[in-house]
Amino acid sequence: MNKAVEPRTGLAGDFLELLSKEGLLFPTGTVARDGMMPVETQATTVFAFHFAEGVLMVGDRRATAGNMIVSDSVDKVIELDRTSLLAIAGVPATAFEMARVLQHSFEYYRRSQLQPLSLSAKVRALARLLRENVPMALQGVGIVSPLFAGAESGSAGEPKIFFYDPLGAQFQAVDFAAAGSGSQTVRSVLGFQSSYGRPRPSMMGLDEAILFALRLLLTASDFDSATGGVDPARADFATLKVLRSTGIESIDGARQAALMGTGGA
Repeated sequence: MNKAVEPRTGLAGDFLELLSKEGLLFPTGTVARDGMMPVETQATTVFAFHFAEGVLMVGDRRATAGNMIVSDSVDKVIELDRTSLLAIAGVPATAFEMARVLQHSFEYYRRSQLQPLSLSAKVRALARLLRENVPMALQGVGIVSPLFAGAESGSAGEPKIFFYDPLGAQFQAVDFAAAGSGSQTVRSVLGFQSSYGRPRPSMMGLDEAILFALRLLLTASDFDSATGGVDPARADFATLKVLRSTGIESIDGARQAALMGTGGA
């Protein structure tokens, strides 16, 4: 005789709720009862947008764990090769490992095949790493929401921006993309400026785009305590990198300070 299966009650079709009720979901935002799982470190706000010369990718430098500031010196915009950038929001330990894997795989392909990997293949490579990270994401740990910007090697075409969800779905951004705790504010301002602003971000020169990006970070930090701002007096600057079809340029603190009108750090 078949044993009757008792129906589960109190569930509303939510898979994560089911995992939690079965004790298979790690708690988030607190330390586990046995003291074995500390609060995760999180990298916060990153964004990228098209300007007149290419793509400007920006990251604040703050990392948090719960309500604590862990560091204000984290570089969240990473050069993967000469024509691609990765910006990380989420758990740095997972994101930095993804970046190292991508750097090595891009370089291995270039050396073994005597040609660089195509832009579409690079986009899919990051999507694959995110899919492989799904088991950790479903447990509420190791979640990463990256941004990717790349240009086709040897092409004069405009660099492209891509954003992803934690499960690996990829989307091309027409004008801009943002991720992290301060991204809602950043997207709102970028959306308004792209539709109604003068000039629109896509028409800005480099200096104007840099100053606009720094003001965006300052605005985000006003509404989100996990987002680090920019303070030349304390030598606190953002990580800014420019991607053109010809390569990558880093914007140092001295140039950021000069554009903010301080004349120096």
